[in-house]
Amino acid sequence: MTLLRAIVYFGLLLVTVLLYGTVALMLYRFVPEHYIDQIVQRWSQANAWLQKVICGLDVRVAGREHLAAAPCVLMVKHQSAWETITLHHHLPKRQAWVLKKSLLHIPILGWVLRIGSFIPIDRNAGRRAMLDLIRAGGDALNAGRSVLIFPEGTRTAPGERQKYNVGGAMLAQKTGYPVVPIAHNAGVYWARRGLKKYSGTIQVRIGPPITTTDKSTKEILALTEAWIEDTMQTLPTQRAAPSVSHTA
Repeated sequence: MTLLRAIVYFGLLLVTVLLYGTVALMLYRFVPEHYIDQIVQRWSQANAWLQKVICGLDVRVAGREHLAAAPCVLMVKHQSAWETITLHHHLPKRQAWVLKKSLLHIPILGWVLRIGSFIPIDRNAGRRAMLDLIRAGGDALNAGRSVLIFPEGTRTAPGERQKYNVGGAMLAQKTGYPVVPIAHNAGVYWARRGLKKYSGTIQVRIGPPITTTDKSTKEILALTEAWIEDTMQTLPTQRAAPSVSHTA
């Protein structure tokens, strides 16, 4: 039944990509930029609702008050595709996500990413990629957008961690905007590989802003990593066993 629900949801996910993506592509030349932001938000919100209704997957967010620091650099733990689909709905409306440039080649989705407020980065470009991130990320922050980065750069299974890349910390250090760290345990319910989506409640923790003035890139990265990974230790890494009722 879990697999069947996941297949149904995946089919509807594709439908929402086609529907909202087509609308965005039709309108982007004729409407202000913030209308495209709203379409992306609505798409994310629709998928959050579908996940809850079809898969029994809910989310609980703590620390929303820390988002008052926006615009900021959002540094987020990366465990699954859930973040890229649903987290947008729970964060400030004006966002610019840093993503792999290869995603731009996906039909419909890639086209929408080209017209939206996203920052595509070629990871193989070395120093040029870093310069592109600082330039585009700085422009987004100065325009009032929070820049979201997955510092590990790849999805990581629950209980594991990858090396934190320096890009987000360097962007914050160069621009002076604060870092807001975010931890969650989405990977417990939505694995980085495989189709199944398990019922339960994803826990999201938004940390207090980390000021970046008078701090080095290394210090910013260390503080961000410490908060995220320490918080990860407090989140469940296993799904709760289903309750069994007994009758006399």
